[in-house]
Amino acid sequence: MPVSRRNFLAGLGGLGSLAVLSACGSNSDSGTGSSAGASSGPAFTGKGPITYATGKDTSGKLQEILGDWNKTHPDEKVTLTELPESADDQRAAMIQNFQVKSDSYSVVGMDPIWVAEFAAQQWVAALPADTDTSGLLKSSVDSATYFKKLYGVPFATNGQLLFYRKDLLDAAGVGVPTSWDQMWAAWDKVRSSPAAKGMSAYAGQLAKYEGLTVNFTSAVLSAGGKVFDENGKPTVDSAQAKAGLGALVNGFSKGFIPKEALTYKEEESRQAFQDGKLMFLQNWPYVYSKAAATDGSSKVAGKFAVAPVPGIGSNPGMTVLGGLVLGISAYAKNKATALEFAKYMASEKVQKVWALATSQAPVVTSLYSDAEVIKAYPYTEELKKALDSAGTRPQVHNYGDVTLAIQNAVYPALSGRTGVDAALKDLQTKLEALAK
Repeated sequence: MPVSRRNFLAGLGGLGSLAVLSACGSNSDSGTGSSAGASSGPAFTGKGPITYATGKDTSGKLQEILGDWNKTHPDEKVTLTELPESADDQRAAMIQNFQVKSDSYSVVGMDPIWVAEFAAQQWVAALPADTDTSGLLKSSVDSATYFKKLYGVPFATNGQLLFYRKDLLDAAGVGVPTSWDQMWAAWDKVRSSPAAKGMSAYAGQLAKYEGLTVNFTSAVLSAGGKVFDENGKPTVDSAQAKAGLGALVNGFSKGFIPKEALTYKEEESRQAFQDGKLMFLQNWPYVYSKAAATDGSSKVAGKFAVAPVPGIGSNPGMTVLGGLVLGISAYAKNKATALEFAKYMASEKVQKVWALATSQAPVVTSLYSDAEVIKAYPYTEELKKALDSAGTRPQVHNYGDVTLAIQNAVYPALSGRTGVDAALKDLQTKLEALAK
């Protein structure tokens, strides 16, 4: 399952995941504003039937929510178009639709990392400047913003957490670490105990795939740096970026991170923690229900807790957002209905129903203090803290090339085949070329 679609709590109720957004941009065939769309015309006009194109709904709840909309909007009914489960296949289907300027997709469910690309290509419309996002998590709105314009309504969000062995920390009289240095110091106090036999200190998702980009970006952000600055300029040759990658490299060289972590994706790292092989794990919230299972599948049930990811140096830790953004196709008819539908999906009522039924993290701020949500998802408070300070992966129009360049530069450094400075110098050069 793609990183950005990982579960909010795929288990305390057997449910799904969520998303955030990021973008802003151009208008559509009914667009106005400072950027052009597919064609000219008044912005977001037209009411009538629409379609919603998104990944396959494995919860069975989406059709029920759409049915509620259709009952109260008989002349503006929405039809669900389910795309393949694979995020890459979803993106391909949307692009094919956009390239032929088809109006068959009205609202599209975008991974946050697609927003910049779709906006830059003028495939999705910039939302009206007066779109009210005051009740939504700021990080989810930021991730749906591209060059200071909003290109979608956040529908779901997600962020990684630090899973840790509370039993071992408590036994050693050690508090929850808020920095990587504290994490290693805590491990040094625990590693010689019989309970820590066969364990390693930490792992994330460090195989050569999208998860590596997520973990690298998180490390750079947690060291006070950025992969790209606000002007779209690569900054991976900064001291902060070097500190971020250096923390991961040092983790391997000092034996805190096991060599096996170079093969870990979400599930491999989750299984290692669940099997009692890791003291600390950075992963998506879906791990919680798996590790808490009392059916014998988890060796750490009742022994772990969660916290925000640690910082590097004196900087606060920062997670990287995942999620889903509802964009309006630049070629869609009935854009007024499409926009109202997107807002409806981000309403408190729908967000609560969706969160409780699917375990996807809501984008409505008030739900993080809702008693029913907190009861269902015990780590809600920690996740809210993580989301409040979360960052995004590079918001660039050619993200596929950028993430591949990151993986090609970072993986050899983690493997010990290149040094940190050399890896990031080379990456800076490649990203500068891609940014042109």
